[in-house]
This record gives sequence, structure tokens and C-alpha cells, in this order.
Amino acid sequence: MVAPAWLPTAWALFQGLLIEAMPFLLIGVLISGLASWLAPGGQWLRKLPTHPLLGPLAGAGLGFALPACECGNVPVARRMLVAGAPLDGALGFLFAAPVLNPIVIASTWAAFPDQPWLLLARPLGAVVVAFSLCRLLALLPEEQLLQPDVLAERRLNQPLSAVTLLQRRGGLVGPEPASPAVASTRPPLLDVLHHSSGELLQLALLLVGGCALAAMVQTLLPRQWLLQLGGAPTGSILALMALSLVISVCSSVDAFLALSFAAQVTPGALLAFLLLGPVIDLKLVGLLGLLLRPKGLALASGGALLTVLLIGQWVNLWRL
Repeated sequence: MVAPAWLPTAWALFQGLLIEAMPFLLIGVLISGLASWLAPGGQWLRKLPTHPLLGPLAGAGLGFALPACECGNVPVARRMLVAGAPLDGALGFLFAAPVLNPIVIASTWAAFPDQPWLLLARPLGAVVVAFSLCRLLALLPEEQLLQPDVLAERRLNQPLSAVTLLQRRGGLVGPEPASPAVASTRPPLLDVLHHSSGELLQLALLLVGGCALAAMVQTLLPRQWLLQLGGAPTGSILALMALSLVISVCSSVDAFLALSFAAQVTPGALLAFLLLGPVIDLKLVGLLGLLLRPKGLALASGGALLTVLLIGQWVNLWRL
């Protein structure tokens, strides 16, 4: 039986995506495991601002200290959520940190040293997208937004002033204790390693599936079809948004990929490509599904598409 002609191409793309993303996923799991060991109970995370504006900004600002792309940010964001961090702070980190981390900023500068506006517009755009998604997802109660296992762990780590005993599904009846229900003693290192290895395996399986899907779509949908719309102000934005979903490269290297077709597209389309991929793409859907219920994932995806489209349109009005 002869293999299809497209199979070698799809296999090469799959390997490239997986090799590119896996180290960052490992970094994210390591950061999550270290956080649970060095700061058991996550008390410092619960001190993040709860203000509708400061919360997303504080979460996004954490991205400057973490060298992980969007794949590695998922386990870190999950750790923040289950530790009881304010929802805006955890989601602000999830959606903005993949662009605000030092590696991505440096790679953007290295790829486009002659376009300093992009070095400013990309981080600002990421913050705008993250803030918009935080406000949009705040319309859903946590029960409809977060996956049941994430919600259950999160409520166990929240004080009784935030959730009831019935919501927590455990605890003692009586007045609220002086300290959080979760013990602040440091867990054994072997327990942390066991939990982290299980989390890595679960995330890696989803990442493999996402990379396979992205490689298949890339092979069957040549990018040249999308780049033919590069000169139209709105069409170029939509085309590059679709391209970012399909290609699914990590935010640490997407600037160098964008450099190969930057001269063919409008400035707004170029920025849209660099903003949308770190928030949602084919390889990320399964990973985000570990945190968000389908309704929340659909709302986040639609909000990201609309916000990036509007940002791209505004940039085209400004730069063209």
C-alpha cells in the first residue's frame, strides 16, 4: 500500500511543531511544580489585585518573569487558578504572558529591528486582548467557565468568606478558620514530582493531538492561498488570522516566520498574526480545554478573534 503523497510533509510539520512546543510545556510544568513546593497553599497568589483593571494587568505583568510560550503558560495558569488566585489575574497571565515574556520580546526585536512600532504595538495589543477577554469571561459564573476538577481544587483553596462549605464540598462546619483550609506545610518533593509528571503526561498527550491536527491542516491548506489576500486592508487581516490558527507556531519563534511574508501583507495583518496565535490556535485548543468549559472556550475564542480584528483594522488606519 502506497502512503499518500502529503503524509511525509505532514509528518515533518508535526515533528517540527512538537519539538518546538515540548520544551516550553516542560518549563511550564516545572514552574507549576516548583510553585506548589516552594509556596504551598498559594497564599501570595491570592494577594493579587481583584480590581477589574489592575487584576488582568497584574497577571499579564507576571509574564515578564517567565520564559514560557503559550503551551508552557497553561500549566502555570492552572496552578494559579487552583491555588485560589483572582480569576482576572490568572486569565490575564494566561492570555498576555505568551507575548510579554522576555524571549518573545527579544525575538520580535531581532526579527523586526527596522519596525520599532511593532515592538511597542505587540505587547500593548496583547494586554488589550487579555483585558478584553477577562472582562468578557467575567460575564460567566465560575461554574460555567472552569472545568469541574479545576473548580473543585480552586474552591478548596479559597477561604470561607469567598465560597460556602457546600460549594467547597468539604471542610468543617463552624466559623471560618484563621488560616486557609489548605495546609501551608511544604509537600514532600516526591509527591510534587509525581503530580507534575502526571500533569506533564496529560498535557503532552493533548499537545501531540493538537500538533497532529495543525500539521494536517497546514498540509491540506497551503498558506499561499491565504497570503494572496495580503494587500486588502480587511482581507489581509482575516487571512493572517486564519494563518496563525493553522500554522500554530510558538510565540517565541512566530516573529521570524512572520518576517518571511511581512512585505506581502498590511501592517495590521502582520500585528494580527503576532497577536492571535499566542491566544488561540489549533494546537492550543486541547490544552485550554483542560481549564475552560466549552462555553468559556468558545467565548474566549470569539472574543480573541473580534478583538484582534479590531486592533488590526485600527493599525491599518494608522499605518497605511
